[in-house]
Amino acid sequence: MDQLPYCIAWLSQWRGEITDAVGSLLSTFEETYGYEPGRNEVRLAGREDCRAARDFSEEVLGFEDLLTFYEEIAEVVLPDVGNGCFVHSAREVLDRLAQEGPVFLPEADDPQGMVIASNGGGLLYVADWGGAVHRSRTASLQDAEFDKVADSLPEFLDHIRHHVVRFVETGATGDL
Repeated sequence: MDQLPYCIAWLSQWRGEITDAVGSLLSTFEETYGYEPGRNEVRLAGREDCRAARDFSEEVLGFEDLLTFYEEIAEVVLPDVGNGCFVHSAREVLDRLAQEGPVFLPEADDPQGMVIASNGGGLLYVADWGGAVHRSRTASLQDAEFDKVADSLPEFLDHIRHHVVRFVETGATGDL
């Protein structure tokens, strides 16, 4: 991607690249894999999503990059890309945070975070309050250990873009 600063234009370009790659994948998906694909999209935020993003900014000690994301993108649903890739909606993040509380990240600079994404294998991606993103080593948060996968949300989103493009080009599931 071009070196745009992280903003709405960056997110628009990011979404466009993923949408183009997924469109290419879906055009031959059934003949390649033998079954119909599910819903695969980077869904733009609508009115209700923007309301949830405002609630997110009021209720969470989150960071500006995540708020910018939720003001533009409602969710990412890519079940047929690799092992699946999902960036949860602001409402889902808030609901989980309200029900389960913050995730403890003992080795992070900022030890509290929230689940913002997952993959089809059940691994969870947690954004800490400082903006870094961590991946669980197992499909459970119970005594979970985490590895930092990105120093910022834009870096994490760029990992997703690379993952999608690599899968479409090579069929390799890779490791997000």
